[in-house]
Parts: sequence; structure tokens; C-alpha cells
Amino acid sequence: MLSLGATTHEIRFPMRVAIVENTRVTEVGQVGIALAEAGAKTATIRAYAGEPLPDLDDFDALVVFGGEQNARDDEKHPYLPELASLMRRFGDSAKAVLGICLGSQLLARAYGGDNLIGAAPEFGWRSIGRTEAGRRDPVLSAMPDRFLSFQWHDDTFTLPQGSAHLAENEAARHQAFRIGRAAYGFQFHFEANREVVRNWMTHFPEVIERKEPGWLNRHPEIEPTDGQLSDEAGLELARAWVRQIRPS
Repeated sequence: MLSLGATTHEIRFPMRVAIVENTRVTEVGQVGIALAEAGAKTATIRAYAGEPLPDLDDFDALVVFGGEQNARDDEKHPYLPELASLMRRFGDSAKAVLGICLGSQLLARAYGGDNLIGAAPEFGWRSIGRTEAGRRDPVLSAMPDRFLSFQWHDDTFTLPQGSAHLAENEAARHQAFRIGRAAYGFQFHFEANREVVRNWMTHFPEVIERKEPGWLNRHPEIEPTDGQLSDEAGLELARAWVRQIRPS
């Protein structure tokens, strides 16, 4: 029997997070670390391989990673419109959404933004700055005014109406945005820690050399500095986003 001063505690279940992959070589990196720290239960969906997209009611949050396709490549990847619609349903339900690179472009598409194909090529560890809205944002407030993260993209997007513009740099003005309570799009790969980057180098050396000639040779010099700073910023961002998930 409980004493008069005793309290009962609500039973808490692990947060359930759906992770959508858009390409064969997908790395969860810092996002995976932050989810594991929080005790999240994750399910990975290989959408690029034809696996069915997750149901809204089965998950508390949705993560959509990058891929080599663009956000309007519906002919080759016919699931993309459905994925964009799913991201919007999660966002409209006030569930946490995280779109990285292609995922951010799909989130912008979902809410009426334009996808600008080939308009903003960028590669490597690059500096990113918070906007004034970013300083007030629950996730971007974890960052200093300028920080480093890894970039690998050619496309960009216009901001959906009603979204908050959170981060920018000289190559792509729309580096991060939020729409609604916790639907976030990040153009940069903050999940890509040094291990992830080295894995990409192993899988795609020719692609990287074409995109940024000489970068592979410079990598050993810049990884210990830029890579470490990017890792630290990426983990803080990942933890801050995970804190926006509301377990049901």
C-alpha cells in the first residue's frame, strides 16, 4: 500500500523513430548516436529499394536522409511524392521531422517550396551561420553563431511560406529551416562525422574528385581540425533535435 506521501509514475515508452534511406550507402552518424543515447527504438525503411513507407500512427518522429537523386526525380524514383506527403503529415501532426540534404529538399517541396536543381553546388567542411531566427530556435540555439558542417549537394530550394529561416552561408542561403512545431530541414550533413566521411571517400572517390578536385589529397590535413569541429557541432544539433521528439 502506498503511503500518503507516495506518488505514482507514468509509464514511459521508448520513442519510436522511422528512418527513411534514399540510397544504398546511408549513414546515421551523429543522428544515430543521439537517438541511441535517448533510448529510441528505430525502424529503417529502404525506400530506394521499394520498401513501403512507414505509417504515421506507428512512429513519434521521422528522419529522411540524403541521396543522389533530386527532390523532383519522380520518374526514376516514383515514391518521392508520397515521401514528401508523409513528411508533411508528420509535420502537420506536430511530430518531429528531420530532413537532411535530399530530405530537406523534400520537406521544402512538401510545404510548397520550389526545388532549384543544380543551383547551389557545395562540398566539404564549410562554415554556416545562424540567422536571428536560428538564435531563438529550440534546435539551432544549441549552436554558436558560426559553426562547421559537411556539405555535399548541388540543389537548393526556396523557403516554404510560414517557415522559419534558421541558417545560411554564401553557397546556399537556405541551409536550415523549421516549419510548424518541429519539422526541420537541414541542407548540410550534420550527421556526417569523420567516420562517415571516410566511408564516403571509400565508396565514391571518383565522384568526389570530379566534384572537388584535389580534396581527397587535402583530406588528411583538414580532417583533424575541420572534421573534429564538425563532429562536435553535429552531435549537439542531433541531440537538440532528438529533444523535440514527443514519445506517445
